[in-house]
Amino acid sequence: MKEYNPESIRNIALIGHGGSGKTSLSEIMLFTAGEINRIGNILEGNTVSDYTANEIEKQISISTSLMHVEWNGVKINILDTPGYSDFIGDVKSAMKVSDTAVMVLKAAEGVEVGSEMSGRFINEFALPSAIIINKIDNEHSAFTETFEKAKDRLTNGAIIITYPLTEGVAFDTVIDVLKMKAYKYGEAGSKKIIESEIPADQLSRAQEYRTQLIEKVAEINEELMNKYFEEGALSDSDLQNGLKLAILNRSFTPVFALSSTKVIGINNFLDFAANYFPSPIDRGGEEATLASKNEKIKVKPDPTGEPVLFVFKTVAEQHVGELSLFKVYSGTVKAGLDLLNESNNKTERLSQLSILNGRTRKEVQQIHAGDLGAVVKLKDTHTNNTLASKNLPVVITPIVFPEAVIRSAIIPKAKGDEDKIASGLHTLHEEDPSFFVTFDPEISQTIISGQGELQLSLAAKRLKERYKVDVDLVEPKIPYRETIKGRVDDVEYKHKKQSGGRGQYGHVHFKMEPLPRGTGFEFVNAIVGGVVPGRFIPAVEKGIIETMGKGVLSGNQVVDVKVTLHFGSYHDVDSDEMSFKLAANQCFKKGFLECKPCLLEPIYEIEVIVPDEYMGDVMGDISSRRGKILGMDSDGHFQIIKAEVPLSELYKYSSQLRSLTQGRGAHKRKFSHYEEVPKEVEQKVIDEYNKSREEEK
Repeated sequence: MKEYNPESIRNIALIGHGGSGKTSLSEIMLFTAGEINRIGNILEGNTVSDYTANEIEKQISISTSLMHVEWNGVKINILDTPGYSDFIGDVKSAMKVSDTAVMVLKAAEGVEVGSEMSGRFINEFALPSAIIINKIDNEHSAFTETFEKAKDRLTNGAIIITYPLTEGVAFDTVIDVLKMKAYKYGEAGSKKIIESEIPADQLSRAQEYRTQLIEKVAEINEELMNKYFEEGALSDSDLQNGLKLAILNRSFTPVFALSSTKVIGINNFLDFAANYFPSPIDRGGEEATLASKNEKIKVKPDPTGEPVLFVFKTVAEQHVGELSLFKVYSGTVKAGLDLLNESNNKTERLSQLSILNGRTRKEVQQIHAGDLGAVVKLKDTHTNNTLASKNLPVVITPIVFPEAVIRSAIIPKAKGDEDKIASGLHTLHEEDPSFFVTFDPEISQTIISGQGELQLSLAAKRLKERYKVDVDLVEPKIPYRETIKGRVDDVEYKHKKQSGGRGQYGHVHFKMEPLPRGTGFEFVNAIVGGVVPGRFIPAVEKGIIETMGKGVLSGNQVVDVKVTLHFGSYHDVDSDEMSFKLAANQCFKKGFLECKPCLLEPIYEIEVIVPDEYMGDVMGDISSRRGKILGMDSDGHFQIIKAEVPLSELYKYSSQLRSLTQGRGAHKRKFSHYEEVPKEVEQKVIDEYNKSREEEK
C-alpha cells in the first residue's frame, strides 16, 4: 500500500446545507480518481459514504464518512459531513481534522441556513476554505447570483476559478480562469474531457475574473503588490506561490462551478485541490497541552517525530466493534505500537490500522503525520481523546461540541431493559458526542438531549435495532420547586399512637418563615428547658428534610424555608426518634400550607439567531411562551434575540423555530434561575400531580 508524507496530503471536509450534493460529489471524486468503477446513487442507496441502513432509508447523511483518492501524486482525504443541523456535531469533528473546508452550495437556492452555520464553524476553526457551486445543470441555476450571495454572506475573499459556459440542462463546459482554457465534459461516467481555447464571446469575462484573481493574490504582501504594479502581471511561479499563501492565510476562497450528477467540472477542482490546497505541513501544526507541565505547545506534522494521534470520531461497526477514526498529528503510527491516553493515563495498543473508503477498510502497516486512518477495538479511548508517545505526553485541544437544544425523557416499554438501554445510550454518545444522556434523580427520569428531534428519534430507533429494546420518548417532567411567601409563628403537631405495649409519642411546635431565593433550608433549635430532649432534635430535622424532598403541593422539592423548633413535649417511655421524625413531618406539612405556599419554575436564558425577516414572528412566539425579551443584537444578516423563557414552554422549541424560519433559525439555552409560577399554571400542575397520585392508588 502506498504511503504519503505530510506535504503530499490534503485533508478536505465537504460541508454545507442538506441536499447540496456533498455525498454525490464525494462519489464522483472517487469515480474520477479510479477508486470505484461505477457511480453510486443516493436514491438507490449504493453510495460509498452513505452506507448505513438509516442513511439509505432516509436518503441523508447522518454521520461523517471518511474517504480518500489519489490525484496527481497527492492523497486527498475527503470527509463527507451531514447537512442536517441535527448532526452538526459530526461537522465539527470533521472540521477539527481538516486543512481545508469546502462549502457546497446549490446553484438555484444559493446560501442556505446549513451553509451559514458551517460558515461560522470555518471561522471558529480558522480554516482555509473553498466554495463549490453545485447543480449548475438545474434549470433554475443562478451561478453569478449565488456567487455574489456567497461573497456577501460567507466570505468577501470569494474569487471565481471556474464558471459555467452555459447553465441549466445544457451545462457541459466550464471555463477555468487560472488555466485560461475551456473544458467540455462528456457523458457522466465517460471520463471524457476536451480542452479548448475560451470562446471569443467569453474572453473578456474570463479575463475580468482572472484579473480579480491576480489582484487578490497580489494583495497578500508588499513584494507581490509592487511586482504587479510595475509589470502589470505576475509570473507563473509568483502566481502559484501567492495563490497557495492567499488560501492559507484565508484571504482567498476559490469558487468552482460543478455538476456532481453530470460529472462536470470535477477534474478542474481536483487539479486545483492537489496543487493549491494547504497540506498539514503548510498549516504548521496543531496546538496541544503538555500534560506534565500544563503548558501550550505546537505539535508539528513531522513523520520522524514522536507519535501523537487524535480520535475525532467513533463508529460502532457490526461484527467489528468500535472503530476509532483518527488523525496523526506527529510521527508515524504503526500496528502494534503502544501509546498513552493522557486523559485516563491508560496505555493502548494499536492493533489493526486501516484507511477507509466509507465502510471499506484497507489494512495498512503504518500511517504518517498529517494523514487520517482508523483503528479497531481500543479499550479505553474515545472521541476527543489523544494517544501520544510517553516521550511527548500531550493532549490535542479537544473539539467543543454544541450544547443540547432539545430534550426528551426515555421510557422503557418493558421492565428489565434498563441495563441494555444504559449501555446502548452510552455507545450512542461515544459515536456522537453532541448527543447527551443523563439520569435526573430529582424527576427520576433518563433524559436524552441533542440538536434536534431527528437525532433523538434515531437514537430510539438504534436502540431497537442494535439492542432489541423498545422505548418511548416523552416530554420530561419539569423540576418545579415549592416554597412559601408567608410566615407562621406557631404551628403544632402531636404524634400519639397507642396499640398495646409501648406506644409512640412526639410533640413539636414550629415557627416557619421564607428565606431569600436560592438560600435553601435553615433549621434552628430554640428549645429551652429540655422540653424536647437533645437526642430527638436530629430526628426532627431529618423529618423536615425528608418532607421537603418529597414536597407538599406537587411532589417537588421545597426550598428557601427557615424552620425554628421552639417548643414541644415528650413521654419518658413512648417517645423515640421515629415518633419525633413523624411529628416533624406532619407539622411541616401543616405549617407549609398556612404560609402562602407557591410553586417556582426553572427559567432558561435563550439566545435565538434569526434572519431579519423572521424576527417579528420569532419574538411573537417567544411572548406566547411566557417569555421576556431581554435585548437584541445584530450579526451581519442575522438578529440575535436574548430572552428568558420557562423550561416548561421550551419542549421541542428547536422544531418550532425551524418551522417559523424555514430552517434558518438556531438557538442555544442555559439555565438562569427559578421564578414564581403564575397561579393558573400552578393550579394545573397541582391538579395533574393529585390526579397521578389517585391513579397510582
